[in-house]
Amino acid sequence: MDAAVLSVLASPRRQEIRRLVWREELAAGAIHAAMPDVTFGAVSLQLKTLAGAGLVSVRRDRQHRYYRARPEALGPLGRSLERMWDDALWRLKLHAELLDSRRGPRPRARRNQPHRVPTHPGRKGSPQ
Repeated sequence: MDAAVLSVLASPRRQEIRRLVWREELAAGAIHAAMPDVTFGAVSLQLKTLAGAGLVSVRRDRQHRYYRARPEALGPLGRSLERMWDDALWRLKLHAELLDSRRGPRPRARRNQPHRVPTHPGRKGSPQ
């Protein structure tokens, strides 16, 4: 694998796009919908870069373009990425199921607030 391909893979956005199209072909619009914080034009540029490096295949159907990852373009690295994503998804699924099956009140999110000295209920500003 050459340095140019590795530099294309270095972008977190392009990594996310490859993860989305790893097992299924998706239209550019569906890829954009999965990344709402990015403009369609930015997603389109990332897809063009991935296709130019040979990391995704592109299929045209009238006015739409469909993209799918080419795992074989990465060789052994592709299999490692797939195992890594599968492990991460399994851990996330397990965590979500454990939270869903939890009984009792949910833990509150901690906020980064300065520690305050409690005051006496009857007096303003005096410590207990």
